[in-house]
Amino acid sequence: MREAPVEAPRASLQPSTRRAFTARRAWTLLGFLAPAAVFVGIFTYYPLVSGAQMAFRDWNLSNFTDATWIGLDNFRAVLTDPLLPGILRNTVVWVVASIVPQFVLGFAVALWLRRRFRFRGIYQALIFYPWAVSGFLIGILFRWMFNSEFGVVNDLLAKAGLVDAPVPWLAQPGTAMVAVLIANVWYGVTFFAIMILAALQSVPDEILEAAALDGAGKARTLLQIVVPYIRVTLTVTVLLRVIWIFNFPDIIYGMTGGGPADRTHIVTTWLIQVTQRGDYGMAAAIGLLVLALLLVFSVFYLLALREKEVRQ
Repeated sequence: MREAPVEAPRASLQPSTRRAFTARRAWTLLGFLAPAAVFVGIFTYYPLVSGAQMAFRDWNLSNFTDATWIGLDNFRAVLTDPLLPGILRNTVVWVVASIVPQFVLGFAVALWLRRRFRFRGIYQALIFYPWAVSGFLIGILFRWMFNSEFGVVNDLLAKAGLVDAPVPWLAQPGTAMVAVLIANVWYGVTFFAIMILAALQSVPDEILEAAALDGAGKARTLLQIVVPYIRVTLTVTVLLRVIWIFNFPDIIYGMTGGGPADRTHIVTTWLIQVTQRGDYGMAAAIGLLVLALLLVFSVFYLLALREKEVRQ
């Protein structure tokens, strides 16, 4: 049988041939990347630019035909709105009080699932299933669970003897944020469990066995070997989750709509409310401010972690 010709090494090719080969390869790569670039440009960057210019115009539902240029007036309206301080405070509480228990519980679940035991695959499927459900649907489900008249939460608390009368969870400013935080923590634990479990499975067993032979306990092995080994994954996961929680109005909107008395409003639910009343210019300004805030946070977060690694 006749053997196929072997392609000559690139080093042995003439300069003109190498340039032609490189150009052909570049055009091939460009051809493969072009559809994705066009798709992202049409459905991501074009809406971003189109929405950004709305922030500088008097764009509202009552007058679409005369969207005059008003400069920074929409941004001034946002920054001087009396609701802004409370909404920012709620947003910080929403992010911090969600991310910490999600991370701790997700890490614990991942450590448990890394062990070999019977029916581990079934447990993984049950634990990972909530992440496939819509956040808005989760909000509706928890709204029924926390219903003051026939919700399962009050029923369980009453049977356990912890409450004498039904608690109006979603009608009281003091308990509404607690209810939406519980729902968000339950929903977000799965993401951390998935990501951390994948990172833990990349830790070589030889390193763990060597640590055990050296007399390192489980806590020391976890803190000094496992955590540094998967630090990059933990960093990226926390950063992504902070951004997502900041931009995640689904559960709050499904449970309380920002109420009662705006006590569960965060920036993104406020943006939805402003959009619903037809003030698209102000809503676009809020969106740009959110984008800028998250960009600044991401930069400082990554720089702080990089400086910490350099010092170590």
